Formats: sequence, C-alpha cells, structure tokens
Amino acid sequence: MIREGRLIAAEVVTATTHFAYEPGLLALREGPWLETAVLRLPELPEVLLVNATGRDHPRRAGLALHLGARLNVPTVGVTRNPLWATGSWPEDIRGAAASLTIGTEIVGCWLRTKQGSPPLAVHAAWRTTPEIAVALVMAATGRWHTPEPLRQARKAARLARAGQLRSGNRE
Repeated sequence: MIREGRLIAAEVVTATTHFAYEPGLLALREGPWLETAVLRLPELPEVLLVNATGRDHPRRAGLALHLGARLNVPTVGVTRNPLWATGSWPEDIRGAAASLTIGTEIVGCWLRTKQGSPPLAVHAAWRTTPEIAVALVMAATGRWHTPEPLRQARKAARLARAGQLRSGNRE
C-alpha cells in the first residue's frame, strides 16, 4: 500500500494453485490469493492497480475487474500488452495515450509513461473508465516506466521468493 508516494504496507500470500493456467480464467486461478493479500492490509486502498486486464478480455471481465468487484474497490489493470484489444501506439511523449478497442468498444489505452520506453496497456476495470485509468496510472508513475505500486509489489514478491519478506512486513 502506498500513501503520498511512500510504501506503508506490503502483504505477501504464498499459495499453490489447484489447476493449470487457462487463458481467460486467471481470476479463478489467482484471484482468491490476491483478495487475501489485499484484505490483510491495514485498510482497503482507495484504488488498486493490478498486473492484469480489466475489460480487455474475451468476456470483458479480466482479473482486475473481478478483484475490484469482490472487494468493491475501483481497479485498473496495467500490463505490457493488451490481451484482445488492438490500437496504435501513442506518440513518444510522456502522458500520450491512444485507445485500445475490441470492435468499436474502447476498453483501455496504450499509455506512454516514460519517453523512449514502450507504452503500457492500461485497462479500465471495476468502477473505472479508460480516462480515469490513464489518470490514475500517470499519477502513480514517477521516473520509472512502471507505476510505483506495481514496482513495489514486484519487489515484495522477489523478496518473498528469496525468503527475505513475510506477510505483515511494513516499512
């Protein structure tokens, strides 16, 4: 959990999934563990940035959307590539965005978070629109390409795998 640019809480759940990955069903495989981690935080965040899709999904309901619905917390998915949506990259200027669509429906955006880096796929999910998703990701992105909450989550996962971080650790 990040507040005013500082990491205030990190939760890690170690678990074994009970079935293999199947495209389009990630929420069933990993959603319960993510929900558990979020519920262990000292308080629910105002918004969740999730390394998963939202409406850019064959059923318009990816893991980011499912997690937000379960927790009743607005969510945004952030990935390196869209799942089903298509769209041209935006110009190479920080903050430039271009629509990602499935048919005629805008389900997210390519977003350039750092000049000279490839854009991220930003997915509208639970109680968010593509425009809100872009604004939230830009607000959470500093000098790095990846939004800070996702950078910190990846760091916590690396430390947990190395045995250096357990659930409940806070900085």
